[in-house]
Amino acid sequence: MIVAPEPSTARLAWSAVVVSGPEAESFLSGQLTQDVVGLDEPRWSLVLQPDSLVVAPVQVTRRDGELAVVLERGLAEVTLARLTRFKLRVACALELVDSLELVDSLEGPFATLGERVAARWPGAPEVARGLTPHGLGRRVLEATVSFTKGCYTGQELVGRLDARGARVPWRLVAACGPSVEAIEAVLTGRGPEGPRGVTTAIERAGAIEVLGVAHRTLAAGHYGEVSLYEVDEAPSAAE
Repeated sequence: MIVAPEPSTARLAWSAVVVSGPEAESFLSGQLTQDVVGLDEPRWSLVLQPDSLVVAPVQVTRRDGELAVVLERGLAEVTLARLTRFKLRVACALELVDSLELVDSLEGPFATLGERVAARWPGAPEVARGLTPHGLGRRVLEATVSFTKGCYTGQELVGRLDARGARVPWRLVAACGPSVEAIEAVLTGRGPEGPRGVTTAIERAGAIEVLGVAHRTLAAGHYGEVSLYEVDEAPSAAE
């Protein structure tokens, strides 16, 4: 199904899983890819499944003695379920907060969809394609994953893949072109059947900008009126 483009000014909705209690920090340390011990400023991280597939990109912040895991509202329920599944004999509580007052005060990382696309940052549509952390690009990987902290769920496969050079079959890419259909044709024109295709599309400055998933055999470059970029280096039409 072709993704319909949205205005670049479309607002993003954020929720938070608030973790409280004497073992809140140690619990999250075992569930997040980033080190949150002694956290004193917002920090990006990922929540993974045991097989290392990304559940959600999150930003963790400390608030009034609690830890708030801020994430796109569309990923809130599945992330809460995933964290709850591994909360075994731990002295902490998890609460999903959709209060506009709380979430607005936490200031979601991106105010609009256009900001997220310009930052080449994965959201709910990208996560739905079943990518691993390395499939999100080196920049996102370095911002969200610590390779020196203690164990966390999904760590073994992430570490093994990194040690082997991290060549994954599917990766997040950015592209721009005259239409979503034209970009979709490029993204799906190379490689086997799989999660390839446009995931998020916006209209900006008379062009279509997208995030999407491409097979590793599809190189960055120009394909007629469509320009395909690696997310680590793609310029934005807004820049």
